Amino acid sequence: MIKKRYLTLIILLFCSNLLFAQDPQPPSPFAWGGGADQQDLSFGFSFSYVNTYFKIQKNPNWRSPFLDKENGNAPVTSDLNSLSSPNSPGFAVGFLTRYRITEHLEARITPSLVFADRELSYVYANPNDDVTKSVNATTVDFPLLLKLKSDRLGNFRAYLIGGVKYSYAIGANKSDADAALLDKTVKNVSGYSSYEAGVGCDIYFEYFKLSPEIKLSNSIGNVLVSENQPFSAPISKLSLHTVMFSLIFE
Repeated sequence: MIKKRYLTLIILLFCSNLLFAQDPQPPSPFAWGGGADQQDLSFGFSFSYVNTYFKIQKNPNWRSPFLDKENGNAPVTSDLNSLSSPNSPGFAVGFLTRYRITEHLEARITPSLVFADRELSYVYANPNDDVTKSVNATTVDFPLLLKLKSDRLGNFRAYLIGGVKYSYAIGANKSDADAALLDKTVKNVSGYSSYEAGVGCDIYFEYFKLSPEIKLSNSIGNVLVSENQPFSAPISKLSLHTVMFSLIFE
């Protein structure tokens, strides 16, 4: 009888050791990404590469040299042969607030600080007059976007994104009233709206979600501040075109 009791005790201890030695069940892969998709509200941050240029609408007489009325209508420059806007690089950092509407639709607010100057290149009949004017701008962007997501395939999900944003320039349009005509700068409005559209994908890691994303943005209306000076006079309208590649961590 005593041997049977010892045998029973040994069997119970062995079984208990086996139970405690088992590895815990791994978390569901759908909880990966820090569980962001399982919450209605989540937050994150982003780093972006920005490329911008102006779409230019010229005045009918844009080639004509600018005349200095205070100096007997003397021409300040030679005839203008071409006016263009080269691509200008920049970068942005932002903060993400995400709200889940349905399983496949969410709203996002992504305020960002954008550092991206723009350029205008003037080529004249006299090459000595050629000049490139920079439009210095640091902007705070407030985009409101809708994100349409595909079904999740393992740890991957594709999406489309679109919406509108408002941009406000910081420290722009410094006064150059006392500057010589050839030292004048082209100014942009302080605040303007844009529409945005893009594509991206969500890649789920164990503790966070990474979303590479590319967006196109076009300003609405005219961003030019009209002035009677050599570099603004040839232009009727400026629109800002932006391509932004972002890495979003959530």
